[in-house]
This record gives sequence, structure tokens and C-alpha cells, in this order.
Amino acid sequence: MTTCPHDHCLGSAVEAIGDTPLVDLQRFAAHLHGRILTKLEYLNPGYSKKDRIARQIIEDAEQEGALHPGQTVVELTSGNTGTGLALVCAVKGYPFVAVMSRGNSPERARMMAALGAEVVLVDQLPGSPPGQVSGGDLERVDRETVRLVAERNAFRADQFHHHGNFRAHYLHTGPEILRQAGEPIDAFCDFVGTGGTFAGCAAALREAHPGTRCYVVEPEGAAVLAGLPLVRPNHRIQGGGYALPNLFPQSVRIDGFIEVSDEEAISAARGLARMEGLFVGFSSGANVAAASKLLQGPCRGQTVVTILNDSGLKYLSTDLWA
Repeated sequence: MTTCPHDHCLGSAVEAIGDTPLVDLQRFAAHLHGRILTKLEYLNPGYSKKDRIARQIIEDAEQEGALHPGQTVVELTSGNTGTGLALVCAVKGYPFVAVMSRGNSPERARMMAALGAEVVLVDQLPGSPPGQVSGGDLERVDRETVRLVAERNAFRADQFHHHGNFRAHYLHTGPEILRQAGEPIDAFCDFVGTGGTFAGCAAALREAHPGTRCYVVEPEGAAVLAGLPLVRPNHRIQGGGYALPNLFPQSVRIDGFIEVSDEEAISAARGLARMEGLFVGFSSGANVAAASKLLQGPCRGQTVVTILNDSGLKYLSTDLWA
């Protein structure tokens, strides 16, 4: 990686990933008993927290010899990891193929293509509404991803299993939160997709303060990690709630599960825009709605940290901002 010859600039967009701000939601949480601190991950170059794992997975694979110069990289994505991989691969010179369900918002596919990715869109199951990607839809995307990896002799970034997903947040996001908060954190919550952010941050936060409680956020009716039956596979909160095996690291201690409805996530996202000037997507709204529930329950009077996962710009075609 080349570096900028001047101390005040970076050598590439890859080096701009991370060190995102931590913001106290003083206006949004004014009626609540306690504080919500939010990590503005949508300010990464690809507008989501997934830039971190894209960089970590690729750099770990380079160091381990699993990824060779010029080799094609392929990954299943709902859009954010694919965007992160597209920009990392563009800088590092790897062809990248993103495999995504047609049910995800089209802004994501356009952004990946603009960054030089080949985007392969997979049809949803019959009856799956656009914008509501089920576990069955994702299984279709996975099958196509496996086929393309074999066909192209490609490296699969495999965000659901690659250790770089956990390491990105254990080595960087969690320690950043600790440094920026400047005080013990009572609780942390995050909407779980692959589980990397939750697991990595939880491990880092607990190493510093063993009493920090960590909560998984899931869509209402799709709380599969909590062990509840899947009754709403077509929820609106893209990027999580999928009934897939090996979705979450089972060794991570979870202090509780919080279900958030589509309506609660949308209301919180819109409130963040109006009250805090923070323009984010569905899962970010779910996180803040969950943090609000914690302050009204087991974490009353305490400090809860959560993540603003991606930008509202990726959802302009949805009714989140209609």
C-alpha cells in the first residue's frame, strides 16, 4: 500500500476506514432515563460498518496467502459488505463479483457497480416482496455464490465465517468505542446479521469492563438467535434475522435479546434524522429503538452504546424516506 508523502493526507480510501465518531443522542434520548451513545459507522468511505470487515478479510487473506495478486474475489452480500469489498478491491487491484438478492435496495447494486464490481442479481423466491429478503432468498444467493467461486477459481470473502469479520471489530471498533466514551459502558446492543460486530465489540468491551452487558437486536417475528420460531421472514430490516446455520458465533455470551418491529425501526430512523441530523437506514433505527427499550427497562439510568450501521442514502427507493 502506497502512502501519501505528506503527513496530513492518506494514501487511499482504504486507509480512511475506521475511527468514526461516537455521538451522544442528547435530543433523541431527552425523554429517556439514561444515555445512548452511537458509533457513526455510516461515515466510512462505503457508507457502512461493513467497510471494516472488507478491509480486514482482504488484508488477513493476503497475509495468510489465501488471496493471490489479481485473483477474483466473490461474496454474497445484501449490499454493504459488497460495497466495502468493491472499494477495497478497487484500490488493491482485485476483480470483485458481488452476488445479491433482487430484494435488496437497488441503490446498493448501483454503488457497487460504480466502484467497479460485477454485480450478479439473484431472483427472489416466488411470493417474496421486493425489499423484504427472507432466509430462503439468501439461500438462493448462497448457491449462486458457491457456483461462481468454483467457476472463477475465486477467493470467497465469506463474511459469515471468516475470522477477519470478528477481528475487525475486536481490534478496532470496540477499542475505539472505549477510547471515545472515556468511561465504563453499561450496555452494548447491535442488530445481528453475520454477528461479527456484536461478537468483536462485545469481546473488546468486556475485556476492559467485565460488567458490560451485551444484547442482540433482532427483527420482531424473526428472532432466530433467541430461539423463537420464524414467523415473519419478510421483515423490512435488511441485513439480519435470517434463519441460516452458523450465522452467529455460539461461544459469545449474550445477556439478552431485543425484538424490534419494522415500525419501531422506521420511527427511530426518522427521529434520528429530524432530531439529530443523522441520516441512516433500517437497522440503525432498529439499534436505536433497542437502546431506547433498554433505557426503559434493565438499563434505566445507564449508558448504552450502539451502532449506526449504514447511510439512509442506500434506502431512498424504499418507503423509509417516502
